[in-house]
Amino acid sequence: MLIDAHHHLWRIARNDYGWLTPETGFLYRDYEPSDFKPLLDAHGIERAVVIQAAPTLAETDFLLSLSQAHPYLGAVVGWVDFSARDTPEQLDRLSKHSHFRGVRPMIQDIPEDDWMLRPELNDTFVALTQRDLSFDALIQPRHLRALIELVGRHPSLRMVINHCGKPEVRDWQVGDARFNAWQAGIAELARHPNVFCKLSALPTRSAPNWSAATFADYVEVLMTAFGETRLMWASDWPILERNGRYADWLRVARQLVPESAHANVFGATAQAFYRIE
Repeated sequence: MLIDAHHHLWRIARNDYGWLTPETGFLYRDYEPSDFKPLLDAHGIERAVVIQAAPTLAETDFLLSLSQAHPYLGAVVGWVDFSARDTPEQLDRLSKHSHFRGVRPMIQDIPEDDWMLRPELNDTFVALTQRDLSFDALIQPRHLRALIELVGRHPSLRMVINHCGKPEVRDWQVGDARFNAWQAGIAELARHPNVFCKLSALPTRSAPNWSAATFADYVEVLMTAFGETRLMWASDWPILERNGRYADWLRVARQLVPESAHANVFGATAQAFYRIE
């Protein structure tokens, strides 16, 4: 089974996407299953994981309703307020839906780099672990140190790093201090068997006219660190289209991942992590 482990759907009229404004250009419109499913069909992809794009419980309920109507949506990653007292109850409510698999706080939008280490959030991380729900870590390189500490505190929390930790491909040179720091952080996180990673968003972190060569060193770092059973490919559609096309990113990723690892990276890893039927 081929799986796209990360994409987004939204309806502008829901009005809780603070980051979506007319200034975001082509992204400022509705993106529905009917827009996305033809891309999957064109490439033989059977399931996809839909990820929250707004920090509200209403967003989670919206995505769960879509998954109920569209079977190809094999898993939903929603949002909860990590600091709310009733979050365990909210997780229990959401878990009654057969496609709810975990949550994603929008860490990259929070000014405080150490936000995830706040004591008042600890109970939510414990609640996720107890319920065997996953934590999608939407981080940037500045968060690597804090995420390493978080993993140490919660060694049984099932965690997946979004978008390779968002390395700044367009600005970095392979082997410079920033690349080396990212590589070291990724390697440290990968030491923990509960940590997975999504091979995604490299195109949007890159300059235009990227190719397989642009990403080769990054994919080598990820494959070496996580191996094929903890690395999962994802499109990050429609954000991907800021600097690339679905077919091109899938083609380049297939070139960079050893063919012997394709079954896992392009399907089985995501299927196991998100328990996709």
